[in-house]
Amino acid sequence: MKPLIGITASMETDETSYMVNRHNVMAITKAGGIPVMLPYLSKEDVPQIADQLDGLYATGGYDIDPTLFGEEPHPNLGTIIPARDAFEIALMKQLLKMDKPVLGVCRGCQILNIAVGGDMYQDMYAQIDRDLLQHSQKAPASHASHFVDVVKDSLLHELTGTARLKVNSRHHQANRTVSDSFQISGTASDGVIEAIESKTHGFALGLQWHPESMIVVNDAASLEIFQGFIKSCQGG
Repeated sequence: MKPLIGITASMETDETSYMVNRHNVMAITKAGGIPVMLPYLSKEDVPQIADQLDGLYATGGYDIDPTLFGEEPHPNLGTIIPARDAFEIALMKQLLKMDKPVLGVCRGCQILNIAVGGDMYQDMYAQIDRDLLQHSQKAPASHASHFVDVVKDSLLHELTGTARLKVNSRHHQANRTVSDSFQISGTASDGVIEAIESKTHGFALGLQWHPESMIVVNDAASLEIFQGFIKSCQGG
């Protein structure tokens, strides 16, 4: 049986429709899972949803409400969809409580960190006082534009088998303080956190880049990440 993977959806501020990028669907299906788009439902429905899913794939999207980590909006904060934040955090907490696999990319990496008590930069270019790389690349989505140094013996290192990855980049927010229950497993050369993972769960991994967009150009490491996620969802 193929595992059932919940995929978080995006929404515009008019709140009239849900959207899932086709690359996200392709990444899950190519790795061997069955993707199911998740609408934003009430917290009361979360336990039943979590019980039916074999894993959660938290996708990219708009910014995150800073009041969730004790801050007020920075002038450079972008669009937020509060209903998405609330649903994703509740669902992530439930999946982690059940020790079911969670993979988050870009925004998904950030909301995972917030869900476990971390915090983040609302706009890293305004809030980090040092020179930074171009993290919002002006290139096709599949282009790998900068490097990530991978921590040895981490889950990310185990999945990819390499100490250095070349990744794409489309973000202006980033994780700042990581929860004690998680560790940093990848950083860019400018010190920006690019990957986090749980110290205690079987598979809870957040990646700041978009491996789903690199699978379309047959990037081996990206496929290995998704295949490792699906294998974990199968209990492997």
